[in-house]
Amino acid sequence: MYLTFYGLTEKPFNATPDPRFLYMSPGHREALAQLLYGVQERKGFIVLTGKVGTGKTTLLRALCQRLNGQSAISFVVNSTLPFDELLEYVLEDLGIAKRGESRAQRLIALNNFLIERERAGQNTVLIIDEAQNLDAPTLEQIRLLSNFETASSKLLQILLVGQPELKAKLNLPGLAQLKQRLGLRCQVPPLTVDETRAYIRTRLRIAGARDLGLFANSAVDRIAAYSGGIPRLINTVCDHCLLFGYADQKRRIERHIVNQAIEYLEEGTRPQRKGTELRRPRAELVVRWGLGTLAVTLASLVAALAVKSNSAALGVVQSVRQLLVP
Repeated sequence: MYLTFYGLTEKPFNATPDPRFLYMSPGHREALAQLLYGVQERKGFIVLTGKVGTGKTTLLRALCQRLNGQSAISFVVNSTLPFDELLEYVLEDLGIAKRGESRAQRLIALNNFLIERERAGQNTVLIIDEAQNLDAPTLEQIRLLSNFETASSKLLQILLVGQPELKAKLNLPGLAQLKQRLGLRCQVPPLTVDETRAYIRTRLRIAGARDLGLFANSAVDRIAAYSGGIPRLINTVCDHCLLFGYADQKRRIERHIVNQAIEYLEEGTRPQRKGTELRRPRAELVVRWGLGTLAVTLASLVAALAVKSNSAALGVVQSVRQLLVP
């Protein structure tokens, strides 16, 4: 809707985890570097945590692109599955056709696949997103998958990715063995105000914007304060800002447009624009002034007719005509 108005080739603030739009803040850059290192050096278990909406899934998509051709990857997005169904999903995702009916047969099929990939010089990576939803028994079964190894390296690299609650879950007494096997821990922090500004400009540039300063500094400050530096919230607010800016035909997003977008997100209604509120009383004053003047003129006409002054009456009629005819 607003793409042509702002000179964009695509929407810059979509909610989908498109790695093309990944903004590499220092925190994101460090996390991605740690993930790459952990997988390539075969550290076994790697844990990535971050608040909701900080861009963990986008970071994982970027990781998969970097590993493309080097690793076989299974990306599990439904972490509520029981272990047997999760294992079935992984085998299907890796393209393992002959997997048997029992758990033992499926584990054997997975082990054979891992050995084949190892001989071909490839790594195998299991990524489990939203891992904070996994219960302790399922996490323990996933730990046992790390037993697939040679004398010198791990055959399966396992990435557990989730919200900060995942760290608390890994501290449970029953998961002590899993905690001991964690090769790397990394996290994705929220963006600072300056990083929020760079994030917005980066996404605008990738979307084809000619004016990277489309959002005023005061608008960015308000977005950063409201979102707490969470990219998902930044995207939502910015998208609504562009929509409201287009509706008002504003080429630049100022702070008051951000306030309208935030109020809409919080309350579900857009506040009335101040310009409309100011014009309405002003128009009412003009109408009242015109009616008052007309009333005075008509009173003068009546008085002139009462004294039978034709010249005075003619003058009053001309005044009335000037008021009524534009």
